[in-house]
Amino acid sequence: MLKIAFHPIYKHPLPEGHRFPMLKYELLPKQLLHEGTCTADNFFEPELPNDKYIVAVHDPEYYYDLLNMKIPHREARKIGFPLSEVLVERERIIADGTMKGCEFALENGIAMNIAGGTHHAYTNRGEAFCMLNDQAIGARYLQKNGLAKKILIVDLDVHQGNGTAEIFQKDASVFTFSMHGAGNYPFKKEKSDMDIPLVKGTGDDTYLSILKETLPKLIATEKPDFIFYLCGVDVIATDKLGTLGLTVEGCRQRDRFVLDTCHKLQIPVQCSMGGGYSPEIKVIVDAHANTFREANEVYF
Repeated sequence: MLKIAFHPIYKHPLPEGHRFPMLKYELLPKQLLHEGTCTADNFFEPELPNDKYIVAVHDPEYYYDLLNMKIPHREARKIGFPLSEVLVERERIIADGTMKGCEFALENGIAMNIAGGTHHAYTNRGEAFCMLNDQAIGARYLQKNGLAKKILIVDLDVHQGNGTAEIFQKDASVFTFSMHGAGNYPFKKEKSDMDIPLVKGTGDDTYLSILKETLPKLIATEKPDFIFYLCGVDVIATDKLGTLGLTVEGCRQRDRFVLDTCHKLQIPVQCSMGGGYSPEIKVIVDAHANTFREANEVYF
């Protein structure tokens, strides 16, 4: 059975007119249930995790400043959300969803998190709607518990996974692969183990061709025993914060290829949703829902 992390705290109240589409975290599980892609049994509710897994990735001083609301105002502004204790609790619970998802992926081949993909969170700071890097925390969770040795992070959000790249920049046991819009935030990129910056307007055919050429070779070279997939839907042409030109169908085909590849090679995969900022919420929800539809079709 496909197991999906979801908690009501994922939908966090924001000021009127805020550009982050927080509503998607409420609508996506409802859509999956409504259309029959999932039942209530597919969902599990994450909790507050053991801090030791968070400080295995994040600087303890930064983490405890977050917990105690001591982040300097200038640094807090870079996060993009009004900082609060509930917001930090939300981020911790999202990380737990990814860690528990790792266990389910080892059992079932795949697991999903309705939220997550917080790849702009660095070791010692947060930015761009990210405070704690859920998939980096998940990677360390696996390694510390002897559940995986070599890990591949496949980041196909339109924005480079700069925080993830920084966290693992000196760690050969975690390979970071980011395929993103060259002209997108972050404008000062970090160095992933493999970066593929794409020109503005890159569409389905070119995108899928590059991905299909790259991913199997990368897996064959690196031989990971676990994969994290960050499946942001901000690659589609209507996205307000993206520069690429994929259709929703092209984005679906992207997900299908990644999941097919993991399944055929029998490498467990944990998926976090990442970004999506199209003006119409239904477009965002449908594009995200495709990832779950494809996971069900490929694995179950």
